[in-house]
Amino acid sequence: MFSKILIANRGEIAVRIIKTARRLGIRTVAVYSRVDRDALHVALADEAVFLGAAPATESYLDIGKVVAAALASGAEAIHPGYGFLSENPDFVDAVGKASLTFIGPDAASIRAMGLKDAAKRLMEEAGVPVVPGYHGDNQDAAFLKLEAGKIGYPVLIKASAGGGGKGMRRVNAEDDFDVALQSCRREAKSAFGDERVLIEKYISSPRHIEVQVFGDGQGNVVHLFERDCSLQRRHQKVVEEAPAPGMTDAVRAAMVEAAVSVAKAVAYRGAGTVEFIADGSGPLRQDGFWFMEMNTRLQVEHPVTEMVTGFDLIEWQLRVAAGEPLPVQQDEIRLLGHAAEARLYAEDPANGFLPQAGRIDHLEFGSGEGIRVDAGVRAGDQVSPYYDPMIAKVIAHGKSRDEAIDRLKNALDGTHITGLTSNRDFLRALCRDEIFRQGRMDTGLIERSMDSLVARPDVPEEAILIAALAASGLDPSGPHCGFRLWGEVSHRVAMHAGEEIIERRIVSGGGRVRLSGGNEEVLLEEIAFDGRTFSARLVRENGSDRVLARLVVDVHGGERRISVLLDGETYAFERPDPLEGEDAAHHHSGEILAPMTGIVRLVDVGAGVAVKAGDRLVVMEAMKMEYTLRSPRDGLVDAVFCIEGGQAEGGAVLIRITEERLDG
Repeated sequence: MFSKILIANRGEIAVRIIKTARRLGIRTVAVYSRVDRDALHVALADEAVFLGAAPATESYLDIGKVVAAALASGAEAIHPGYGFLSENPDFVDAVGKASLTFIGPDAASIRAMGLKDAAKRLMEEAGVPVVPGYHGDNQDAAFLKLEAGKIGYPVLIKASAGGGGKGMRRVNAEDDFDVALQSCRREAKSAFGDERVLIEKYISSPRHIEVQVFGDGQGNVVHLFERDCSLQRRHQKVVEEAPAPGMTDAVRAAMVEAAVSVAKAVAYRGAGTVEFIADGSGPLRQDGFWFMEMNTRLQVEHPVTEMVTGFDLIEWQLRVAAGEPLPVQQDEIRLLGHAAEARLYAEDPANGFLPQAGRIDHLEFGSGEGIRVDAGVRAGDQVSPYYDPMIAKVIAHGKSRDEAIDRLKNALDGTHITGLTSNRDFLRALCRDEIFRQGRMDTGLIERSMDSLVARPDVPEEAILIAALAASGLDPSGPHCGFRLWGEVSHRVAMHAGEEIIERRIVSGGGRVRLSGGNEEVLLEEIAFDGRTFSARLVRENGSDRVLARLVVDVHGGERRISVLLDGETYAFERPDPLEGEDAAHHHSGEILAPMTGIVRLVDVGAGVAVKAGDRLVVMEAMKMEYTLRSPRDGLVDAVFCIEGGQAEGGAVLIRITEERLDG
């Protein structure tokens, strides 16, 4: 076994490899770009080597720099993870020339399976079923159009060197073929440096089912059953599970036999995945699936296979690369229940799934029986615009499919991320989708159901109450919160919830906090507060009660942002800057609030005084700086609730102005 390995990757897969290596007593060397200097994988590794600037071409994709880092650190082998250089045969050759071991298949296997057209010709020769289509060398546009007509529309144009959904176009009619081909070639050239394409019959209700295979290079190849990856968006996997819903023993036997044949055809060594497209218009059939491609690396979704078999695939990779045979025979591999994985990304589903970059202010994952989280970031880390915006993979295992999906949803319910937008709520909606729950999905399910999957619920009064407390700056569990000699204290709070301005009044005293101003009144009791999060029992007017989840208050970039996690849903609020004059939301109520806790240094007006918009009303001091509060409009001062030299809590009402006209 190796004593030291270098990991030529970043993020959660680098962290995942480090954990297995540490368990086996293997030292690890991380590599990092300039923006990853403080990344989690760098902190966890035994050593770290700087590669270069943030762009991957200047760091993680630079073969010379990666090999040099391995040699300088004394590593004996390189684990590529997935992505980056993991399927680059030139990298494998460079690793071998440096007398290092590549933890993966040999360059010949990668080359054989790397081009889709060549791989499919190889599979046809091996007797493995392939999707009807043209996989030849003739790339003349007119010829390809003729072949598409022979196959029958709709067809799929795919980049021969493609992957990840790039360089792929569906064509429904002959008139659309030329434009689609040109577009596909441009994208393929940009993404892979190779504009060659193949043409395939488009399966109208496709399911994406793949088989995990493993070879030791000594003639032994096993499978670890199948995974269903049909929940996709624009050919990108979103949720994966094992085993595949509706899989029969007969279909599984045919599919895994084909997958093992693929691996044996290239004398495969290491972890690989053989991907099939299946007809999802009805029950799975032995003659209803076709070879699509082979990924000659570890897959992102490998944890679901680990959960249902009990084996550590990275440990297998390390042992096989070190020259050991496979640790088990095929008849020793059993299916143990069901597992499902959701990919948690920093992206905005409501805005076209645009990737989000920025700081993660708070990160907490849901937990429970059968839950595993593979994360590559921590609270305080930056999600860089240079790389894949994955935050983590949340994996759930159960005795049945329903139990696994229920546990996955519960883990997502308890996951709280603030500082940037994530797809957490979108993933929760998928877990509730009726078609998915019934196992009747295909690769088009997400697109067909997009409106319901990205829909957001109305903001409940309970969430507004908690956010209002946060915006007020009050410690609801503090012994002096709301203390007054003659009763309770009232605070008026305004917040933004998206485009909506919400205003409520908080009344506190006697260890109780209630909220009024909406359609109903709610009450908090049994409040526990630790300075950043709190829990409480919430009581409705009708007498029913329930326990709230948690609240996280984030102050970042000079703006107070509040994120409430309640019953699995997250609700985002923002406290407007009360110093922005007419733009401040609370000014519309006529109440001038203290923008922060501080000392009132000057009061310029008294009750009954007429004021005009922009007139100075109060000057406060906090943190050795003065803040001038001005009137948002013309009117009369109805009441003054502060005195010079006195202290005012943030959110407290200082002045109330009526809308009475000055000339009236």
